[in-house]
Amino acid sequence: MRVLVTDSDNRSALAATRSLGRAGYEVLVMGEREASIAAASRYCGRFLPCPSPIDSPDAFVAAVLAACREHGVQLLLPMTEITTLLLTRARAQLPAGCVLPFADEATLQRASDKAAMVALAESLKVPTPASIRIDSATALDSAGVLPYPVVIKPGRSRVLTDQGWLSTGVTYANNHTELRATLDALPPQVYPVLLQERIQGPGEGFFALYAQGKPVAFFAHRRLREKPPSGGVSVLRESAEIAADTQSYGTALLGALQWHGVAMVEFKRCENSHRLYLMEINARFWGSLQLAIDAGVDFPLLLARIAAGETPAPVAHRVGVRSRWLLGDLDVLIKVLTQSRESLNLPANFPSRGRLLWEFLQFWRKDQRDEIWQGDDRKPGWFELKKWLAGR
Repeated sequence: MRVLVTDSDNRSALAATRSLGRAGYEVLVMGEREASIAAASRYCGRFLPCPSPIDSPDAFVAAVLAACREHGVQLLLPMTEITTLLLTRARAQLPAGCVLPFADEATLQRASDKAAMVALAESLKVPTPASIRIDSATALDSAGVLPYPVVIKPGRSRVLTDQGWLSTGVTYANNHTELRATLDALPPQVYPVLLQERIQGPGEGFFALYAQGKPVAFFAHRRLREKPPSGGVSVLRESAEIAADTQSYGTALLGALQWHGVAMVEFKRCENSHRLYLMEINARFWGSLQLAIDAGVDFPLLLARIAAGETPAPVAHRVGVRSRWLLGDLDVLIKVLTQSRESLNLPANFPSRGRLLWEFLQFWRKDQRDEIWQGDDRKPGWFELKKWLAGR
């Protein structure tokens, strides 16, 4: 099977390229520039250039469709939210025999809408942080009140405009003045925005693969460190048993959506009450994909087999496997060593500087694997290191 993996500068693209290449698939990698982490892999059979899906979405889609026709692509794997949304919208234009193994556009759009997912969760009795929907900055004056600090969460992580895509992010406000200033600075297209109570506690991810509404594989991990350290992309994580409430809530949400393909349901567990709260649903592959593969659940390979009409047997993952994105973890260490805890919004249980440094230096752990540096495929590691050093 010939596979096209998009977003060649993403760590998830590298993980998928390695997974499918090692399994004997012919992997084509597409991105804006050949100097990218997945294209550096020995398992990349060929690199194909494309316009930016952010700045030139229509041109990007046209390039992917042309590549699928020209190279006889049988499986198309977009690796980010933007490319997944764009390509599912263009699914009808794919050549015959090319499979895009994701849910339909309407389902993906719904799952990406954080306000809609709060409403769905409440209907399914899945706990969510106390939330207030704000449809414009001026609506704050008539909105309810939440205790500070307040989480400011745009309804969508990515918003398509006439000028391309806007990327949004979660921020915090410690008082009304900060909240007002943040809301006033947001572009109108970003609204609606959710104001939520801040849940202090570790993040828990529930990863799943579905085939036309039926579950195929599950995986869970614990986020041990994130970038930024107050909460964000995981840089150190550990495979974990799937807690009963995590699986119950995750399957309830994805079942209600009649899911197809991969998804990550993000939760946080309150450090005081130990109650689980929904954060969001990511309708795409995730950055820490390599951990699931290392722990025995090879999501790209399972998805390829499903696309080929197979019904894979259930797979149990190994618990206690750690995966570290070394340079991302180094960024966290540098921030903590050079900035105050208050400016970083660190939770109360975040380790001290000395403790964090000690944990970072534990390269000898047998249960910890590096996400990028791998013995049979070293070029991506060298590529990322040179890029990181150039950006310092």
